[in-house]
Amino acid sequence: MTRATLKSAVAALALLGTASTAMADDLVIGLRAGPDSIDPHWSTLGSQAEALRHIYDTLVDVDDNLQLKPGLALSWEAVDDTTWDFKLREGVKFHDGSDFTAEDVKFSIERIPEVTGPMSMTLYTKYVDSVEVVDDYTLRIHTKGIAPALPNDFTRLFVVPSETGMEARNEEFNSGAKAIGTGPYTFVSWQPKGDLVLEKFDGYWAETPEWDKVIRKEIPDDAARVAALRSGEVDMINYVPASDYLAMKNDSGLETFISDSVYILNVQPSVVDEEPQPITLNGEPVDGNPLQDVRVRKALDLAINRDVLVNVVLEGLGTPANQLMPEGFFGYSDKIGAREYDIEQAKALLAEAGYPDGFEIDFTCTNNRVPGDAVVCEALAQMWSRLGLKVKAQALNGTVFFPAAARKEYTMAMSAWGTLTGEAAYTYGALAHSPDEEKGFGNFNRTGYSNPEFDKVFDEGAQTLDPEARRKLYEEASYIAMEDRALIPTVILQTVWAADAASLTFAPRVDQETRAYEIWPAK
Repeated sequence: MTRATLKSAVAALALLGTASTAMADDLVIGLRAGPDSIDPHWSTLGSQAEALRHIYDTLVDVDDNLQLKPGLALSWEAVDDTTWDFKLREGVKFHDGSDFTAEDVKFSIERIPEVTGPMSMTLYTKYVDSVEVVDDYTLRIHTKGIAPALPNDFTRLFVVPSETGMEARNEEFNSGAKAIGTGPYTFVSWQPKGDLVLEKFDGYWAETPEWDKVIRKEIPDDAARVAALRSGEVDMINYVPASDYLAMKNDSGLETFISDSVYILNVQPSVVDEEPQPITLNGEPVDGNPLQDVRVRKALDLAINRDVLVNVVLEGLGTPANQLMPEGFFGYSDKIGAREYDIEQAKALLAEAGYPDGFEIDFTCTNNRVPGDAVVCEALAQMWSRLGLKVKAQALNGTVFFPAAARKEYTMAMSAWGTLTGEAAYTYGALAHSPDEEKGFGNFNRTGYSNPEFDKVFDEGAQTLDPEARRKLYEEASYIAMEDRALIPTVILQTVWAADAASLTFAPRVDQETRAYEIWPAK
């Protein structure tokens, strides 16, 4: 029996409590984070989407480089400035045997604003004004003005049956009662912070999945995840920590897979009048909010040595970031140069702003969102101490961090954001635009940043159908936000997976997703 077969047998025995022998084509994956719910409209987190796309399909899909490709929609076109038509696949079945039609897509779009989760999915339906079913396999979307990025947003539009009902509760998805999609795998069971168990859907419309059963084991501790691979408990792991990468790369029994990613660790300085966590000096609150002064934000930026973050803290698994998207993405500005490290200039700016002795500030980060988030958090706190600041750094589990961040409870925070649609409307519209419920912008603006000049340029871009004209406007908006230090990007992360060298092969993705149906037995 091969190592992979043995592991599958052990996993199946533990799961079923029987003495039956598992089939060789079971797959067990150890992951740093899993879903927070089985409701696909519950949260925008990447770990949520990664897990649930095994059960549910999106209207539009992306390849491993985030280029659009057909999903449940075969094609799409802009009929006029405010109308898009989507032609849907025929013959697609849900896991319960019912037919997939345009009514299901309409229901899924309209359900999203009705779901009260920790991170609203309205980010992906912000342009939708109304939905019209033309026929069973033609969907017409009427938009709020020109919406050139609509197909990009629909790469996160997960479709559930219209029979789900608007009243469906989160608990019904988590139990499996409502966990019905058209995806390659059917739901078997899920334990929060534990195992998500899936079985192959024989009626899947695309290529039949390789694995009969997939067990996605949530193992948030990096050392435990590495140990699980080495001991044979799992076949593959994601987010190999930088400290283990070289040893695993040089281990002939293991295969490592590395990829650049779209995820950037961004510092989020709150610029509201009354900061959520008081900024103090010698234990006494300072007057006003120092982070409202752009000189203070620039000082924080200048005090970051990104080369050290990449080469020492992340042991080479990253690149310095100078804006909120990687180079080459739609709206990336070439006017923004590499961010300099200049501690003396940083100190001068801080003194000029009226804080020659620095101040004391809380800094809150995630510790399980992406590789290196906790160690980068601590390194930044140490770098800012050279600026004269006393930084209380705290790295929290995402289940604690993100709900509190949504309530805007942090004065200064850091988490990862990936431009998963490949263009600026997704990122700058969510993070830097003034909150605007009607337009659907500013959904994830946790800092209170608001610049009318940025909003004007960005809004014009969002209403411009011509790609080159829109690109230039987004580039200008990017430049404005980054000159303001609306957020402070630090590093673009690289991602490493590892697997038994004799068992598996895998094509890594820039969105960091680990899709079981894109993992194959080694030849």
